[in-house]
Amino acid sequence: MDVSQAKQEHLLALKVMRLTKPTLFTNLPVTCEDRDLPGDLFDQLMREDPSTIKGAEALMLGEMLTLPQNFGNIFLGETFSSYISVHNDSIQVVKDILVKADLQTSSQRLNLSASNSAVAELKPESCIDDVIHHEVKEIGTHILVCAVSYTTQYGEKLYFRKFFKFQVLKPLDVKTKFYNAESDLSSVTDEVFLEAQIQNITTSPMFMEKVSLEPSMMYNVTELNTVAGGDDGESTFGKMSYLQPMDTRQYLYCLKPKPEYAEKAGVIKGVTVIGKLDIVWKTNLGERGRLQTSQLQRMAPGYGDIRLSLEMIPDTVNLEEPFDIICKITNCSERTMDLELEMMNTRSIHWCGVSGRQLGKLSPGAFLSLPLILLSSVQGLQSISGLRLTDTFLKRTYEYDDIAQVCVVCPYTNNEC
Repeated sequence: MDVSQAKQEHLLALKVMRLTKPTLFTNLPVTCEDRDLPGDLFDQLMREDPSTIKGAEALMLGEMLTLPQNFGNIFLGETFSSYISVHNDSIQVVKDILVKADLQTSSQRLNLSASNSAVAELKPESCIDDVIHHEVKEIGTHILVCAVSYTTQYGEKLYFRKFFKFQVLKPLDVKTKFYNAESDLSSVTDEVFLEAQIQNITTSPMFMEKVSLEPSMMYNVTELNTVAGGDDGESTFGKMSYLQPMDTRQYLYCLKPKPEYAEKAGVIKGVTVIGKLDIVWKTNLGERGRLQTSQLQRMAPGYGDIRLSLEMIPDTVNLEEPFDIICKITNCSERTMDLELEMMNTRSIHWCGVSGRQLGKLSPGAFLSLPLILLSSVQGLQSISGLRLTDTFLKRTYEYDDIAQVCVVCPYTNNEC
């Protein structure tokens, strides 16, 4: 903390101390082998040391508590507590003492004083004590401004301030990924999977008490972080879910649209706001921290004017033998299309049938199922490519490569990919 010194002598003295929980005492055990010169001396000293654990003297962690020796680190989401004391160092009675504590951040100034009323008088060697608490919600520089005003017994009004600066650090690194799933192969997205990667970037382990997702009004959420078939609510990370420094843990959630919104395809397709994560943890001797992310947003799924997907494809096919697939073509635009299909052979995939045939008109939001036949001339895992759709109304062409993959085997040698 940086403390600005008062330029004049005052009758009152202001002291500010951060309130933190003690830590377990640590020592560095010194041992040697019995044949060495000290012999059993080091072991005997450790057994007589009152700070060590009886029966586990070589364990660095002792059974005694140590009071904080410095200001320590403050992390976002934790509660900052401070003890403020104003002591009358003079030999005269001081009147109308008002103590005010404000916390200045980069964006706002907060009043943390428990009471804004003045104390009538303060006798010599007496003090006024106050404890303030604040849940830290911003990272960066914070300044605790403590101001004291009072009146001397001669009627002189005096005033002084002290500033205490500290930094608020980031405890967790949170990254999110979205995966859009579909209940069918139409243009309407249904389920959304959220993967949250949480990394402990502090220097001490954390006990992850809760990591939950609060969905937006259009979704219901299912947590996928419990063991299937295990005890009720058993976490996949075990009963004692500690997150060590710099370790990362992945949480998965499935969001489904509520029934009243699931039928409105256009509404769900355009929803980008998913919800927010609520993370609660404990450190050291049970100090609790809590973070809530801002509203998580995904990129609204888009398929262009035409979407081509597969309804049916075999897992494995024989080399140079025709096989069937069923394509689904969906008009995702807001206009009617007149489609023409072209099939272009690649090095390994050969289409069977007439290329350049008319598929007819397709209304907005409508789809058609199209059975096709093809064969592969190369073994292994092959990519199905080479389809082209043309909207004859606008003379606009859409090409589709890497539509799917199929495993091609030789029926004579049973040599799979």
